[in-house]
Formats: sequence, structure tokens, C-alpha cells
Amino acid sequence: MGIKDTPAEWQVTATRTPFTGNKTSVRTDDVVMPDGMVVHRDYQVHPGSVAVLALDEQGRVLVLRQYRHPVRHKLWEIPAGLLDIPGENPLHAAQRELYEEAHVKAEDWRVLTDVYTTPGGCDEAVRIFLARDVSEVEGERFEVSEEEADMELARVDPAELVRGVLAGDLHNTCLVVGVLALTAALNGDGLDALRPADAPWPARPFEA
Repeated sequence: MGIKDTPAEWQVTATRTPFTGNKTSVRTDDVVMPDGMVVHRDYQVHPGSVAVLALDEQGRVLVLRQYRHPVRHKLWEIPAGLLDIPGENPLHAAQRELYEEAHVKAEDWRVLTDVYTTPGGCDEAVRIFLARDVSEVEGERFEVSEEEADMELARVDPAELVRGVLAGDLHNTCLVVGVLALTAALNGDGLDALRPADAPWPARPFEA
């Protein structure tokens, strides 16, 4: 019998939203436990995200260094962004983020993995894509602002990133999960066996 996550929804007797922000909010649900007790569960409501692990012609990963204020760190990350438009096709969002943050495009797209980043306190779901056959986009770069105005771009061998992850030097969720998933795929059935870019995503259903 395979191990597989399954949908479930326990009874909610009351819900409220004590905080609403620009992109996310905080919700409090009163949830009935298996023993009949009702408990409060606070969590962040998130629109969802996409991330892109892009490989260049030398098999290096495109990574970005960006300041993240909540953790007071400059983190090495892979291109990523919010699903700002309800029902937006995640592939289209990923292609946009790769262009805006790295000024490149890719011809071959696959789903690398899907994750819930912090399921104990947030409903954020992230789809991490693998992008290959990468090339520079013609024309001027996308104009960035705020934290993105200070971003650095590098191309790094996956093995070096894996070493950084295991040494505790790299911490970004999408980078960590993405590079370890890439390594597992390369040592398993291969990258061509990954799911197609338009594979269903029940956590964030989308239009074709």
C-alpha cells in the first residue's frame, strides 16, 4: 500500500478573520477534535505560490539572493512568486516569474514537486517547476523595485547547493526542496519521467 496524503475536513463550528493584509490574512477556526473537544486554530490564509528550478545548458541552477525581512537574512532562492490571480494557470505564473526575476525563458517545463510550506500554521501551497532549455529574453530587463531591486543572480552547480543545504547554509524552502527533489529525480527515473507542466494540482485548481 502506497503512502499518500488524502483530503480531509473536520467540522468547523465558527470562523473569523481577525486580520486582513494586502496579500494574506489570518483566520481563526473553531475545530471539533476526534474526542469531541472544540479548539481554536489560527492560520495564515495564502493565495499560493509557484517556484522555478531552472537549469542552464551546463546543468547549473539559476539562484537569486534576496533580503527577507521576517527572518532578517539575505537568502539564496530560486525564482518564485504569488498566484495573484484566482484560478491563474500556475505554469503561466511560473513563466512570468522566471522572466521578471532572472530575465530568461525556458522551452521545456515539468512539475518537479508540490509542497505545503508550513501546514501547521498556513495554507500556502507551492508548485515547484523544473525549467530546461533556458535562454536569455531579448529586450530590456523587467523593472524591479523594493527588495527585488537589490537581488543578485548566480548559476550554481546542484551538488554545491546540496552541500549547502546539508551544511545548514541554505534555508529557503523552495530552494531546499527543489534541489533535493532534482537530485532524487536524477538518481531515480530521470527528469523526463517528471509530471507534465499542466498536471492537476488539487491544492490550487486552475484553468487550462
